[in-house]
Amino acid sequence: QVQLVESGGGLVQAGGSLRLSCKVSIRIFTGYTVGWFRQAPGEEREFVAAVRWSDGDTIYGDSMKGRCTVSRDSAKNTVYLQMNSLKPEDTAVYLCAVTRYGLATTRTSYDFWGQGTQVTVSS
Repeated sequence: QVQLVESGGGLVQAGGSLRLSCKVSIRIFTGYTVGWFRQAPGEEREFVAAVRWSDGDTIYGDSMKGRCTVSRDSAKNTVYLQMNSLKPEDTAVYLCAVTRYGLATTRTSYDFWGQGTQVTVSS
């Protein structure tokens, strides 16, 4: 089975940086993409970024306007989301997810989800 655990969320001042981690355990399938989404109260879950495990190719959404970088560490089975120049509007629960269908930007494409980590940007 697949398990995902996010970490690294917390409080940060506007303009600061934060790195989120997603530890992935794959038991059923190999060859997958790990994506990051975020969801603020009363809003739809929106795509942030994703990385394909096999070659490290990435794709980004418009939600953070190029202020984030997604990467993976194969040795640690971990995907990172480096966020910079954070704004109060970035405050949300950030979740990682796994899909078997390649790079994708829609939430319905992803099969497994973590529980999320809270990011709060103050200003």
